[in-house]
Amino acid sequence: MSTVSNLSNAPTCVDHDQENKDISSQAGELEQGYNQNISEIMKLPKLPDRAPFEVRFNGPKDLYDPYNYPLWRKLLYILSAALTIFAITFGSTIFAQGVEDLMRFHQISYAVASLTTSLFILGFASAPIIFGPVSELIGRKSVLIVCCFGYVCFTFGAASARDLQTIMFCRFFSGFVGGGPLIVAPSVLTDLFSQKHRAIISIVSSLVFFSGSMFGAIVGGFVTANKSLGWRWNSYLSGVIGAVALFCSCVMLKETHRPTLLARKAQHLRRETGIWGIYAKQEAITFDWKAIATENAVKPITLMITEPIILLFGLYNGFVYGMLYALLSIIPMVFQGGYRWRAGISQLPFLSMLLGVFVGGTILTYIRLSQNHKMSKANASPIPKAELPPIIVGGIAFVIGILLIGWAGDYPHYIHWIIPIIGAFLIGNGIMSVYLGSMSYIYGCYESLAVFASVSCAFMRCAFGAAFPLFTRQMFSKLTIKWASVLLAGVGILLIAVPLVFYRVGDRVRRRSKYAKE
Repeated sequence: MSTVSNLSNAPTCVDHDQENKDISSQAGELEQGYNQNISEIMKLPKLPDRAPFEVRFNGPKDLYDPYNYPLWRKLLYILSAALTIFAITFGSTIFAQGVEDLMRFHQISYAVASLTTSLFILGFASAPIIFGPVSELIGRKSVLIVCCFGYVCFTFGAASARDLQTIMFCRFFSGFVGGGPLIVAPSVLTDLFSQKHRAIISIVSSLVFFSGSMFGAIVGGFVTANKSLGWRWNSYLSGVIGAVALFCSCVMLKETHRPTLLARKAQHLRRETGIWGIYAKQEAITFDWKAIATENAVKPITLMITEPIILLFGLYNGFVYGMLYALLSIIPMVFQGGYRWRAGISQLPFLSMLLGVFVGGTILTYIRLSQNHKMSKANASPIPKAELPPIIVGGIAFVIGILLIGWAGDYPHYIHWIIPIIGAFLIGNGIMSVYLGSMSYIYGCYESLAVFASVSCAFMRCAFGAAFPLFTRQMFSKLTIKWASVLLAGVGILLIAVPLVFYRVGDRVRRRSKYAKE
């Protein structure tokens, strides 16, 4: 009986055949239904060409177009973006003025204490790889707010840290997230104005950039001189200014990224019209982190290695930028150590340097406007070669300024303090001329790859800016101020050859390059 029961429950070949028939029947029905759907779809009228449904800006009356914003709104956005740049660069130098207090507090060497400045600047180097592309995908405002918030948090973290490791960690990441606004905020300014005004916008953003660095050095000197405040207040004050910039970015600034605004316009038109075929190109773009890493890390390094224009002008650019941070040590040595000015007052020569930066910027603005006027009358485009003479003149002024500061610093009893003050003015003028001129020349040579070329220069600039604070004081102590300044001036003289050589052979170099514009 049990045997019969077991046999009746066992699977049979007949059952398997039936299952196979059922599966085949279902597959056939699915295939038939699929073919029927395809045939029905093919009978439908074809969709119209998508091109007429692409959203664009509609001339001078389009309220979505940042070019058409009223002047008061543009000025408000410029103020907000400029304050963000100022806050970050202010924080890059103010902390350096409290290095000696930090040394005594943590019982560390000057080189280790100077890492707080070097790590901050190294953080700048990483920012263009990430924050520039992200701002092109999601817009400017979101990146600015996130970066400013991170900067404020890490800056206050460095101010309240109880151990050296936390200070170093917070300083690096405050530089990293702070580097975002240095890339994105100038883009806000270029979003608001057409191509013919962008050269002037770059001068304005550069003036703000250097103003923040120099005011940070001055304010940091007075904060450090007040013994009731101490080195922590350099970071607290930087965090407060960053918080003000964050507030302005949240309240005053609206989105200016043109493709992002077109995507918002497309969304609005779809809701209003019910025509769901309306679209903007920006809506089809998605995050591709692999592509971002490849394009924004590998491409700048490739250009730096293979393109002599980018390599040599990047080195020149990096040298003058590094000297800016070297002067954070040199100027107190000359005026506090040599001329016996008290702390705080000894940082006031940075005002002379700032004046030199503004004079250099004014001269470059005049040159740029006159060039634009001539080019528009001749219906021609500016040539990169026209950017080189101001670099040469600025490079000469820069070298003279270094020598004046260095030799006056070794003979303070015989040389009046106005001489190194004039030297600081010439250095500021040279920094502005070399920095802006070299970047304008690179942009002119590599129009289609200007973003990657600027990232290459940023790498070299940050490398020099991070390295100089680590050895400047020791070098000037061992070699004496005058001979150390002669050494640096000698490097500056050698680098003047860069614009001189490219003034003669630059056209040939560009013709041989596979990236440069002929």
